[in-house]
Amino acid sequence: MFLMDDTIQDASALIIDSNATSRSLMSAQLRDLGVGTVRQTPRVKDARVMLEHQTFDIVLCDYHFGGTDASGQDLLDELRREGLLPYSTVFVMVTSEATYAKVAEAAEAALDAYLIKPYTSANLAERLASARLRKRILKDIFEAIENQDFETAANLCLARFEAKGKYWLYAARIGAELLLRLKRFDDARLLYEAIIAAKTVPWARLGVARAEVASGNLQKARRTLENLIGELPDYADSHDLMGHVQMEQGDLQEALKTYQIATTLTPGCLLRLQRCGALGFYAGQREEALRMLERAMSQGLRSKLFDMLSLVLVGLMRFDQKDFKGFKYAHDALTAAMERAPGSIRLRRFDLVFRGLAFLLERRVGQALVMAREFTAHADEGNFDLEAASLLTALWIRLSSQEVELEEMMPILKTLGMRHCSAKASTEILVAISEAHQGAVDQFRDCHHQIFSVAETAMRHSMRGTAKVAVELLIQQGGLTRNAKLIDMAGLVLKRHADKIEEAAELAVRIEDLHARYVLPMGSDHAKARATGGLALRTHSTPAAA
Repeated sequence: MFLMDDTIQDASALIIDSNATSRSLMSAQLRDLGVGTVRQTPRVKDARVMLEHQTFDIVLCDYHFGGTDASGQDLLDELRREGLLPYSTVFVMVTSEATYAKVAEAAEAALDAYLIKPYTSANLAERLASARLRKRILKDIFEAIENQDFETAANLCLARFEAKGKYWLYAARIGAELLLRLKRFDDARLLYEAIIAAKTVPWARLGVARAEVASGNLQKARRTLENLIGELPDYADSHDLMGHVQMEQGDLQEALKTYQIATTLTPGCLLRLQRCGALGFYAGQREEALRMLERAMSQGLRSKLFDMLSLVLVGLMRFDQKDFKGFKYAHDALTAAMERAPGSIRLRRFDLVFRGLAFLLERRVGQALVMAREFTAHADEGNFDLEAASLLTALWIRLSSQEVELEEMMPILKTLGMRHCSAKASTEILVAISEAHQGAVDQFRDCHHQIFSVAETAMRHSMRGTAKVAVELLIQQGGLTRNAKLIDMAGLVLKRHADKIEEAAELAVRIEDLHARYVLPMGSDHAKARATGGLALRTHSTPAAA
């Protein structure tokens, strides 16, 4: 037995390959190299769950899985994007000559090494040794990340990049990602641009666009992405970001087309399937949305990357089709998820939607109304976001179609609209979920107009030198509507004009109180839960203060 390094006997490895003979061969090769623990699986969806719940030092993954849409690259992209694969893990892609070009492209990004079939034990040993050496050299960076000391990790990456030390390009990519996480958007953009100047790589150009999006410059990001997509039309990540930009600009149909391209490029990607399916639901393409979301259910229901919102959307579509069996299957899957996470407020709200719809299917309208009112009672809570508002709207709209008078519905929808119709994107989501109920559609659009008018009035006061009036107006309306855009705007105007306002400290306390109560932190667990599935339904944009 050849020992690759002093720690290899303590290492654990996972082999992912649909061919039993290949798995057996790779297992024998790894054991010959001294790897202490070797596990294997033939399916991507099982590998995804294993990697989510256990850390492996080495992963050997085949690129192609016959008979399925899944690929090893899809798996790697998802795990890296969601931070479910530690930087310390060596991920080796095994590929044929036919797919070498795609794998080689990825090697400069998140991939540690690749092997072209057929290969020898010596080839495998060489690739693993090189990758493990890189992990050891960059160990201080990885340890800082594991300790969540992202500032130190970013500075270590920057120092290695500036000195052009060993593995500087790899360190630069990690550093740029960390700068985005730290909200140092300008620094991230400058680093990505420096990487491009040193060595043009697609992921660095995409990083520039990401930094532009994060800093609120959507038009500039769109131009950057249009150029990148024009030159590299098969780069799925750029389509992801372009779809996000189009969503933020309120163009659901264009965003859906863009996400469909990304899904076509990577048909086995669970995140993209859900994102595309969810947006297809809101854009009115229900048949295609149902196909994608149920495919996502079959591929990854047990995965951390599966967003339970997909179950609710499937439930709504199966309800509309009067498909009792399909509806029950989705509800049962949610019930199982609730048993695993009994304290989840989000899942309890999803269950209220299902229970309300189930009563409607049984023609028990009174009981369904009880569920809708119970769900409505949540609307005053600080974490009642756009996602929850859209699902509550969906339940009330379906109740209203049961030939019963619901005088309470429109005031409830107005309250939701005043809180969440703060941007074109969020307004279009609520309009779409209204299912062409003209009264609801008109009301949501009017709410958006009212919020815009308040913001515009406040900006005029600010520009005319009466910033205190602007801040007080935004605080008063922000508290009344619980609208995150108005609350954030109050903070920005106050920050810019604090030296001219005598009661600045008192106003700041009031704004902070509103912010803590009604503005959901983007880094919270509640927000992360939705980000996992792809389509983020908390879409309020912060305006620049005058």
